[in-house]
Amino acid sequence: MRYEVSQKFYFEAAHTLHREIDAEGSRRIHGHTYHAKVTVSGVPAAGSGMIVDLGILRREIDRVRDMLDHRFLDEIGDLGPATLENLCSFIGKRLRESLPQIVRISVSRPASGDACTLHLD
Repeated sequence: MRYEVSQKFYFEAAHTLHREIDAEGSRRIHGHTYHAKVTVSGVPAAGSGMIVDLGILRREIDRVRDMLDHRFLDEIGDLGPATLENLCSFIGKRLRESLPQIVRISVSRPASGDACTLHLD
């Protein structure tokens, strides 16, 4: 049997974005509250009964969150344009280094109803 365990977090960040529709406001510096969800999947270890220790999961999420929280996302060199898709990829790449069990990363902006999910499995 496989299980999934998820952890949610949020971060506040500003950015600009060049786009065709609603372009004027997007090109100016503006900010969002982003909500993210990281999901790991696997078979619990016999000794611990866990897929991953939640303390380890939270520590790794905090490490990546610190890279994004209260930042100007345009200045993060390997992020690219600050789209929801690129944020999912950025978070996934950083967490997969230490947590290969990650199968899904979701990033949303609840105030506007926008969301993106990256499936890594």
